Amino acid sequence: MEEPAAAAASPDPPEDPSPSPSSAPSPAAAAPPPGPRELAAAMEAVERDVAAISDSYASLFASLRVALANVTSTSAENMECLGDVVGRLQESALEASSKGNKYINSCLRLNEEIRGLESLAMQLKILRKNVDSLDLAVNQLLRLP
Repeated sequence: MEEPAAAAASPDPPEDPSPSPSSAPSPAAAAPPPGPRELAAAMEAVERDVAAISDSYASLFASLRVALANVTSTSAENMECLGDVVGRLQESALEASSKGNKYINSCLRLNEEIRGLESLAMQLKILRKNVDSLDLAVNQLLRLP
């Protein structure tokens, strides 16, 4: 089973051990394998490409990190600002509620005082009526012929 696999892996026909002057070298055999200089140059090119790709990824991740930090920072600042606004709104609402309660209490006290003044006003009306009657009687007495 290994022999067919070996034959399939090697597309070149088996070489004859005896050299023949009419046999031409195959094109694959004509190109010499790359030398150490070519390998070193290829490795340097690959290393440069890898370094450039690495720098590109590093720059991309740095930009993403900065963008994420900005968004997070902005969100945190917005949340702090919102907290401040809500706190001030709550303070203002409590202050307005307190002032409203004071106003209502003042109105209730004034209402009680006015109720007391209503009876006084009624007494003043009666007194005025009596004074008018007395004045009329005095005028009639003074006009006697």
